[in-house]
Amino acid sequence: MKALEWMGDSLKILDQTRLPLELKYRIAKTYEEVAEAIEKMEVRGAPAIGSAAAYGYALGALAYSGDLEGLPGYMEQVQKRLAETRPTAVNLFWALRRMEDRLRDCHGEKDLAVIRQALVQEAESIAEDDRRVNHMIGEHGNTIVPAEANILTHCNAGALATVEYGTALGIVRAAHNLGKKVHVYADETRPFLQGARLTTFELMKDQIPVTLIADNMAGFLMQQGKIDLVVVGADRIAANGDTANKIGTYSLAVLAQAHGIPFYVAAPTSTIDLKVPSGQEIPIEERDPQELREVFGVKVAPQDVPVYNPAFDVTPAKLITGIVTEKGIVTPPYAVNLLKVMVRN
Repeated sequence: MKALEWMGDSLKILDQTRLPLELKYRIAKTYEEVAEAIEKMEVRGAPAIGSAAAYGYALGALAYSGDLEGLPGYMEQVQKRLAETRPTAVNLFWALRRMEDRLRDCHGEKDLAVIRQALVQEAESIAEDDRRVNHMIGEHGNTIVPAEANILTHCNAGALATVEYGTALGIVRAAHNLGKKVHVYADETRPFLQGARLTTFELMKDQIPVTLIADNMAGFLMQQGKIDLVVVGADRIAANGDTANKIGTYSLAVLAQAHGIPFYVAAPTSTIDLKVPSGQEIPIEERDPQELREVFGVKVAPQDVPVYNPAFDVTPAKLITGIVTEKGIVTPPYAVNLLKVMVRN
């Protein structure tokens, strides 16, 4: 089961809003359809969003029928549409920059078919990089997992949030595959229930022990000594280590510190944004109020009640034990060590 699959002239997207009750795919043939899938969270998770956007950019090029002189202006519009879909996930912008760079590399090429093929290949390279990087994150992250561990995670940072394997769940998978006795507590993750619907679904398919809990139960489990470490994903990491992730992550970090529990972030280096000094500068997406007034079409609140629905929060670097990347585990001081890891080959 893949979140994304390139079909040669279209992108097959697993509609994650239907899981786990229904396995349904969207066959996106245009960049606009890819943009809609990202906005509607049919595809979600920062790495998967980045790969989807790259393929969307390639689809834009495949659909172009004008002359070569008009291609750059057209592709700028494609880029703009894809970039506006999810403002917090930095992998989206990282992937689009790679696609734009590849298009610039084609300057002077007279054959549109060659340019199209180059962009498709770049999108496929971005997807392949994600597969490779996630396995490396798992390998490095395995070192933080004891032989027997109860791991708390939030939202879904697994195979469904990436091209393959996952970041936070990649660490869980790596430890499990090496014979460690891991058990996961999965926060339900309101309001979109990614933990309840997606994380439990993934882990049960892999036969990795998992227990679902409501978001407001985490502190009690920590108090009872049932959590050994917390591992979450990330949508953007600032230069100082402040980390934006699904709303509710910050609360877990505060609770973990209060109970002396290690709190780790798992993310590829493409999620690190050195242009953003701190979490205060990370844009936080606000979503449709109906996502709180309703649960999958069932009304749970008065229709006219005011709603505040940020999709993400920012965990201060001081609460993060370490950041697990494909290049190793970064520890404080993050302002120094994140820069070092970004320049390391």
